[in-house]
This record gives sequence, C-alpha cells and structure tokens, in this order.
Amino acid sequence: MIKVRKEQPRDIPTIHAVNKQAFGQLLEADLVDTLRRNCNDLLSLVAVVGNEVVGHILFSSVAVEGEETTVEGMGLAPMAVLPEYQRQGIGSALVRTGIARLASSDCAFVIVLGHADYYPRFGFEPASRYGVRSEWEVPDEAFMILVLNESVVQGISGVARYRPEFVEAVEPG
Repeated sequence: MIKVRKEQPRDIPTIHAVNKQAFGQLLEADLVDTLRRNCNDLLSLVAVVGNEVVGHILFSSVAVEGEETTVEGMGLAPMAVLPEYQRQGIGSALVRTGIARLASSDCAFVIVLGHADYYPRFGFEPASRYGVRSEWEVPDEAFMILVLNESVVQGISGVARYRPEFVEAVEPG
C-alpha cells in the first residue's frame, strides 16, 4: 500500500537518491537539495511503500507576472518515482495528495511543465488558455496550469516565472 506524507529530515538522502535514479542524472536531485536550502515555501512529499521511500514530489513558488499585477502560485517539479515502482499509481498518488494540500492552503494555481498525456487527468490544461506562458521556449501542450482559485486567476495573463534556482539549473553559467 502506498502512503504519501510530508518529507522528514531523515528522508533527505533517500529523496536525493530517488531523484537521481528516476532521472538518471544529478540535475533534479541537486535542484531539490538547493531549493530545500533556499526556500521556506516548499511542499515536499514522499511516497512510501512498506518502510521504503519510493517516490518524491516537490512544489515551489511560481509567480505569473502580468502587466498590472502578479499572482503567486506553485510549480510542480520535479516528481520522481524509482524505476522499479513506476506505472503502479505512485506518481498519481503524489500529484493528487499535493494538489489536495495546496487547494486547502488557498494556493491559486499549480503550473507544470510535463507530459501532455499525463497531467490532464488531474485537471491540468494548457496554460495558454489563461494567457500564461513559460519563461522558457517550451511546447504549448507541455506547459500546463491547474487553477485552484478561479477568482484570483481570472483575468491574469503573463509570464510564469519559477524560482531562480530553476533558471540556474536549466541555464547554468
């Protein structure tokens, strides 16, 4: 059975390993560590099977900067599941739990850059429908938003900006 809970300090080395194994590189694992050091506004959840952490999801602040106003929300990235546990509903459990926690915390929206055939099942739709675009050149169908508070997001359009740690990870040097 899958249990999803908040990250605890003892999970940190395992979370690093899960991200490294899931992505086959250190970029995402190092990004999670950097965000954890630099941010107070993270939602970091782990999926546990038995006593083993087998998945991780991180949400960090994102701002949509319009011409007249800025709206704060969260960005989903990264999400990782150990390869031998993939396609067993663990990623879905992480996403659903994260969304539920953010919805109950008055979060206005969640942004994700991900697979267009995966995230719509959770209510994500192309962010361009709201006039929101990524700060990076990405395919329209891969940059999605889940609106949690329509009244806050209504009428907002502009560029979604992730934390600077993402920029440094994606565009080093």
